[in-house]
Amino acid sequence: MAADAGAAAGHDDAVLPFAVPDLDLRGRVVRLGPSIDAILDRHGYPVPVSRVLGEACALTVLLGTALKFEGRFQLQTKSDGAIPMMVVDFSAPDAYRAVVQIDQAKLVEAMALDRLSTGDLLGEGHLAMTIDQGSVATRYQGIVPLTRQGLEEAAHQYFRQSEQIPTRVRLAVGTVTTGGRGHWRAGGILVQFMPHSVDRLRAADIHPGDAPEGHRILAGGDADGVEDDAWTEARSLVETVEDHELLDPTLESERLLYRLFHERGARVFEPVPVREACRCSRERVLGMLRGFSAEDRRAMIADDGRLGVTCEFCSRRYSFEPAEVEDGQAAGS
Repeated sequence: MAADAGAAAGHDDAVLPFAVPDLDLRGRVVRLGPSIDAILDRHGYPVPVSRVLGEACALTVLLGTALKFEGRFQLQTKSDGAIPMMVVDFSAPDAYRAVVQIDQAKLVEAMALDRLSTGDLLGEGHLAMTIDQGSVATRYQGIVPLTRQGLEEAAHQYFRQSEQIPTRVRLAVGTVTTGGRGHWRAGGILVQFMPHSVDRLRAADIHPGDAPEGHRILAGGDADGVEDDAWTEARSLVETVEDHELLDPTLESERLLYRLFHERGARVFEPVPVREACRCSRERVLGMLRGFSAEDRRAMIADDGRLGVTCEFCSRRYSFEPAEVEDGQAAGS
């Protein structure tokens, strides 16, 4: 059931959906606390890298919680910067995990030159957003080029080219000191212009090609393809959101929305809790090992005589006796 913005209690590790009917606006606010702190603390990445991964997690959770089915949403980058690859994996309805690869030499150079923005660290390459409902036939992927822009602008490009939905995103990552140490936090807000009024619909100037079948396409004259006072107002309001407002654990998401949209009658809905959780398991890892050739498996045997695998996402260590892997091979042959 919907409630007036500002009436409900705020939550960490949750996404708060909302709507502003007067502006034909829908959106979500995310606040990540203990879950993002656990991920970044476990990996122990350098601070600039942790900030980039925190942004990617906030963006992925904002988008992944919009799935209306049991499936996966994945954000992945491949580029030539100090962070050559980054993966954030969201499993509907509520679990996410994340990992990055680091080019140490490029990171040292970037830190020496103080080129530590998200765009600087990612460099040039591409960002892919993949929706997977469990089969090849229902898999959808949108790709945007990375040209040293940040993740906010990359998200805007994704929605412009893939869905033609005017969208604005704000992301923030930082630490809050409690109990004598800094705890990572991440936050974000996403708004989308979804007009129903005929007066607010525009004819398309360029067909997007991969927009969902039956989607009403918007066009016009500004960067979002929309000339509409309602969207101009909404976009301008979101651009006033400051990092501390997305990170402050004492400022509830409802209060932030009230500050932004109270004159228009913002409405909030039930928050969606999220958690940090890995998809790995002993059975999955064992199945992976059985997919290697016998020669490759022999090369994996460590000095202690066992095969060991560490999950890159959660750092969990799995150890197997060679016979355990071979028995499965024999049973399945």
